[in-house]
Amino acid sequence: MSKLHLVMGGRVADPRTLDFEDLSSIDIVGVFPDFATAEKAWRGAAQRTVDDAEMKYVIVHLHKLLDPSQDDDHSH
Repeated sequence: MSKLHLVMGGRVADPRTLDFEDLSSIDIVGVFPDFATAEKAWRGAAQRTVDDAEMKYVIVHLHKLLDPSQDDDHSH
């Protein structure tokens, strides 16, 4: 299985959390085949909204959700 990564974002009540306010308005940036590509997309989306503290973009490691035994392809 590919190491799929989802980049998404939206408005959060508190920028320190992942409590998205309105799930119907989540911005799905895309699904990417590797972390490097996902990180580039995440950085672009985050930089477009840098002045809005309530907008938050994240990278979701879909491959870990689909198969928790898979190793990660980066260190965090």
